[in-house]
Amino acid sequence: MRVLGRHRSRTVTNARWLWAIVSAAVALRLGAALYLGNDIALLPGTADQLSYHSLALRVLEGQGFSFGTGWWPATSPDQPTAHWSYLYVLFLSAVYGVVGPHAVAARIIQAIVAGVLQPLLTFVIARRLFGRRVALASAFIVAGYAYFVYYAGALMTESFFIVALLWSLDSAMRLGTVDSSCAKPQRLWRWLNLGLALAVATLLRQAILVCVPMILGWVAWRESARWRGGAPRVRRAALASLARGLGATLLIMALCILPWTIRNYRAFHEFVLLNTNAGFAFYWGNHPIHGNTFIPILPGDGSRYGTLVPDDLRSLNEAQMDRALLGRGLQLVADEPWRYVRLSISRGREYLKFWPSSDSGTLSNVARVASFGLCAPFMLVGLYLGVRKSVPGGSPREQTRRAYMRLVLSVALVYSLVHVLTWTLVRYRLPIDALLLPFAAVPMVCLVDRFARRPRSSRESVFAAGRPSSTGPEPSAGLSS
Repeated sequence: MRVLGRHRSRTVTNARWLWAIVSAAVALRLGAALYLGNDIALLPGTADQLSYHSLALRVLEGQGFSFGTGWWPATSPDQPTAHWSYLYVLFLSAVYGVVGPHAVAARIIQAIVAGVLQPLLTFVIARRLFGRRVALASAFIVAGYAYFVYYAGALMTESFFIVALLWSLDSAMRLGTVDSSCAKPQRLWRWLNLGLALAVATLLRQAILVCVPMILGWVAWRESARWRGGAPRVRRAALASLARGLGATLLIMALCILPWTIRNYRAFHEFVLLNTNAGFAFYWGNHPIHGNTFIPILPGDGSRYGTLVPDDLRSLNEAQMDRALLGRGLQLVADEPWRYVRLSISRGREYLKFWPSSDSGTLSNVARVASFGLCAPFMLVGLYLGVRKSVPGGSPREQTRRAYMRLVLSVALVYSLVHVLTWTLVRYRLPIDALLLPFAAVPMVCLVDRFARRPRSSRESVFAAGRPSSTGPEPSAGLSS
């Protein structure tokens, strides 16, 4: 009874700390939202919010996804565009349709959603990796991470996409739990939940599509652990169940994406799965204007990108232009492969930038140093410690923890390569920051233990906590466990 009493007391304490962290996260993000207010100011790294705001107003006016004037990147007036996230435009349109064209209302809603879900989802994922203490530390870091606070008030996809990515990995991890006691309806719901999470992430930023096969493959690999070595009849039944689950996930994704594919075909008379930005990004990212060193933002007001489009392509519609620019970009790579290698290396440097620079404003430099600049060294140490502790073998619980780590690191690597090999900005790295912050929390907790003079056995429990106290192979995902 005393053990149960101590466990219950610790559970209540953890829950209180977690909700205090969530409250702080919401407060900080609301502060950023209220500071930005109704003005659609072009603050550093937030130029896209003007486009989303204008598109939302056009949708409310019944003009569809188009601009009233010539627009970035190369969209003619009153012509259809698919360059921007449909889902985020609809979110803004829904808010404006209810309260009027007040940007601050959308900022407040976004700040609350991000403030609640970013720390909670980080906590759940970090607890599976390293246990409750590191999970609380991870949620605390996410709550005050300067970049996350800054972008929570911007009318851009960053905040919601980070939530959707964390949601997707949490859903995959739930499915990747080798739990034979899980009822079939519950497992089907988990597959549907994964499909919805991936669909939302894709509708916010289609670059995540490159990670979808890997995520589904990881889940299938984990699912196969339930029936490896079983009787042929059991394997056939399990394989059929896996096929139904994958089919349900892909069906949900298709149902969410297909309406926009149909819309694009009607608008452009061309097949466009979702957005028309991959070709533009790849062409611009490898244009000779960069030389051998990638320039993240060309000087000027952004119109310079439009002037880089070849004259013979200007008569094409947006979908045709996007496809043609992708071909031109690939030709640039084929003509000068070593320049492409040097450009990609320089893009990697920009992607990982954590230091202040003279070409950035004070706000950008402060946000960069106060977030990634502070956490990057801890991430590296945490990655080293996490990999070093992940020795082969071990209990089923430890094997599950290692499997979770492989999923997180694989998604982080592949998603990063997409931007390093095409076009990158510092803000494109923010979703990966969210995935790696639990690793940064590991050495931080170890340092706190050392300075607090905790016993050595207690300090080592940072990794031992990754093994749940329950009888199952995975820590419970409930917030009060």
